[in-house]
Amino acid sequence: MCSFRSCRVPLLVACALVAGGSLAGCRKRTPPAPPPSARAQVPKLAVSKDSPLLYTYVDAKGGFATTDKADEVPENARKLVRVVDPSKAADERQDPTKVHVVDLGELLGAGTAEARPMSREAFETGALAQLPPGESSPIAGPHGPALPDDLAGVDAGAGGPPVVILYGTPWCGACKAAKQYLARKHIPYAYRDIENDPAAARELQAKAARLGVPADRVPILDVRGRLLLGFDASRLEAMLGDST
Repeated sequence: MCSFRSCRVPLLVACALVAGGSLAGCRKRTPPAPPPSARAQVPKLAVSKDSPLLYTYVDAKGGFATTDKADEVPENARKLVRVVDPSKAADERQDPTKVHVVDLGELLGAGTAEARPMSREAFETGALAQLPPGESSPIAGPHGPALPDDLAGVDAGAGGPPVVILYGTPWCGACKAAKQYLARKHIPYAYRDIENDPAAARELQAKAARLGVPADRVPILDVRGRLLLGFDASRLEAMLGDST
């Protein structure tokens, strides 16, 4: 039987960063931004624990915090940490969609490391995946019957396009809890049944593979391009309100 906290599916279903014209007054057109493939490659960044680095990590509630002291980063959040060397920040300006990340444990142990570039979405998804999963249903194993769903239609998004895409199954109690939470908070969402919709299952597998996280449990919530494994209200609220 699938418990409320835990339910798994076969793999198949499974003219700024940081932030002219003639005398008659006509303006030159702003040249379009180059496509991602035309952007300069962001190189790896050599860092030292003795350098004046800034470290961004995920906290227990799913928010992101920044410190200049490596030992303030909790041990369970050190596997994937964003680093910024203020003296070399121009590297990230070559492609503002990328950040540099490092295994902080390795950096502290060896003294130096190469921080690799990664998309912001992959960093945030991977950092959140370091936390214990929220309420979820492992996909493998026997499952109970489909749960009654009294929320049919509430995900249709009368308030606009979905902010959250919820991947789940009919028998997953944590999926139903996530639906109820999103409906109660009036957060526009779309529901994807990965058990009965092969296209939804493939879509989830592709997203998880691209962001480097497993898709072995439900629900998985896509929040503006980042994936949250399992349902945790405080982490979801942090993802909706935070941006690193």
